[in-house]
Amino acid sequence: MILNHIWGLYAHPKDEWQTIEKRHESLMYSLMHILVVSLIPAICGYYAAAHIGWTIGAGDPIKISQNSAQLMAIAMYFALVFGVFALAYLIQWMAKTFDSTPSFVQSLELAAYTATPMLMVGVAALFPVLWFVTLAGLGAVCYSVYLLYSGVPIMMNIPEDRGFIYASSVVTCGLVLLVGIMAFSAVMWTLGFGPEYLS
Repeated sequence: MILNHIWGLYAHPKDEWQTIEKRHESLMYSLMHILVVSLIPAICGYYAAAHIGWTIGAGDPIKISQNSAQLMAIAMYFALVFGVFALAYLIQWMAKTFDSTPSFVQSLELAAYTATPMLMVGVAALFPVLWFVTLAGLGAVCYSVYLLYSGVPIMMNIPEDRGFIYASSVVTCGLVLLVGIMAFSAVMWTLGFGPEYLS
C-alpha cells in the first residue's frame, strides 16, 4: 500500500524510521506517495477557494472563480511535488559534508515522509478561516521538523550529534526553498496571473 508508513510516523516515528531504513522501497513507491499525498492540499485548497470562501477577518468570505481556483490548485500541486524533489536533492547533496552517501531514493524517502504532515494538514483548508489554518499549519511544520530530526540519523546512518547539525542544515535549506517558491508565486501574481475574485 502506498501510504502504509503514515500511521507509524504519527504513532511511533523512530520505530517507523527504522522500518523504512531497513526496507528501502523503489523510486516509484516514493514517487507515488508524494503524488498521492500532494493531492490533499491541492484539492482542499481548490474547494475552499472556489466553493466555501476564505474568512480573513470579520467580513464576508472571499471566493475566487472556479477557473482561477483550478489554475491555483494545479500550480500548488506541481510546486509541492517540485519542492519535495528539490529537498531530496539538497539532502543528498549535503550528505557528503556529513560523511554519508545516501542514494537518491533514500533522500527522497526522507524528504517525502518528512513533508507528509505539512501536506496532510491541507485538509484544514476545508474550514477556511485564516487563524485556524495558520495554527494547523504551524502544528504540521513543527511535527515535520521533529520527523526530520528523528529521521536523519537513522536514514543517513550517522551519529545523532552529527544528525542534529545535518537536520538543522536541511531545515534551513527547506525554509530557503519555501521562501523561493513563495517569491516566485508573488512575481507570477504581479505579472497578471493572479486570481479572479467573485463579488
